[in-house]
Parts: sequence; C-alpha cells; structure tokens
Amino acid sequence: MSAPPISKLSQVRVTHPEPGLQRRVLTNSPTLMLIEHRMENGWQGARHSHPHEQMVYVLSGKLRFVCGNDAFEIVAGDSFIVPGGVEHQASALEACVVLDVFHPTRQDYL
Repeated sequence: MSAPPISKLSQVRVTHPEPGLQRRVLTNSPTLMLIEHRMENGWQGARHSHPHEQMVYVLSGKLRFVCGNDAFEIVAGDSFIVPGGVEHQASALEACVVLDVFHPTRQDYL
C-alpha cells in the first residue's frame, strides 16, 4: 500500500468566497472533503441548503447556528451534523475557526 496523499497547509489555497469568510480546502477525495472556515466577528452567512452531509467542529470562537427550525449557539469544542437537504445558516458571534467535513465532496468548493 502506498502512502496517502498529504496536503501541506503552506500549499493550500486560501479563498474569500464572501466578505468576512475565509476558506481552505484542506484535503478531499471523491467521497469526503475537509474544509477550514475562518469567520470574522459579525459575519453572517446566507441561509442555504445543499445535498451534502456536513459535520461541523468549532476550533475557536462562538457561532449562532440555525438548522431547519432549530437555533442554537456553539463554542470551541462543540460539534454537530447538518443532514443533506436541510436549510441552515451560521452567524459569527465572535471570530471563529471551524472545520467542516462534507460527504460527498462539494465540487463547487474545488
């Protein structure tokens, strides 16, 4: 078995899909994708949905999250899953760093 492909952070491209949001595609395969999102304090994403399952892990900061009809706050160390097809929205209550895992890979992020 050969060694797995390694993504070096120093070589990962940083994108700014909207003001206040920074994205890094850390690694991906056809079925899994690991993303780092950095949100500035006060950033608010648009309410949206996608067919991908999404696991969210907060590395630092505090977010308000709306998932379907439920709203909650999450802080560093918290995690949850957004099922595919469910409308959701995130707002940064302070500067945040979040890891998102998507299944399958989001082609729109590549």
